[in-house]
Amino acid sequence: MNRRSFVTIAAASGLGLGLGSEAAPPQPPAHAPFGPVDPPQTAPSIPLVADDGKTFKLVQHLRGKVTAVQLMFAGCSAICPIQGALFAGVAQKIEAIRDAQLLSLTIDPLNDDPAALRRWKASFGAHRLWSAAAPKLQDVDTLFSFLGGRNRGVDEHTGQVYLFDRQARLRYRTPDLPTISYVAETMSQLARL
Repeated sequence: MNRRSFVTIAAASGLGLGLGSEAAPPQPPAHAPFGPVDPPQTAPSIPLVADDGKTFKLVQHLRGKVTAVQLMFAGCSAICPIQGALFAGVAQKIEAIRDAQLLSLTIDPLNDDPAALRRWKASFGAHRLWSAAAPKLQDVDTLFSFLGGRNRGVDEHTGQVYLFDRQARLRYRTPDLPTISYVAETMSQLARL
């Protein structure tokens, strides 16, 4: 097939090739691997049990605060200790941000009861702005689907941090294992919105 035939067939079949202005550009997905989430996505109303034993809905906990969320589990010896150290460092940097908080969500609710979550946080020098919580087992997949936080493997998760605005909307997803400064600065920017 010569070039002229290809262009004619492509135009007739709607392949676009920049020849017509009728086709609208595709919209970016709300859940790209990292970066801004556009449009922002409201957190699901998943019930959680906190490290202090209190129960609350995720969306209610996020509302009114700029929040950084991470996925973890207390028995993890790979990426989770790095994430714990990250949140310990971020907590020190965000003290001046009005209504800022950190939330670690376990992906292993069968083993991570409130006491296990408290011990995990304490091993990193738990800070008053940092809480941890467990969803119900049946809600773990909903959480993964919403955040887009599952890597391959049954118990694998990303090292991303998910940033929410005061309206409990997911606004930003970091790359895996961001720096303390990256998370703190992104939270500061969200606080100014």
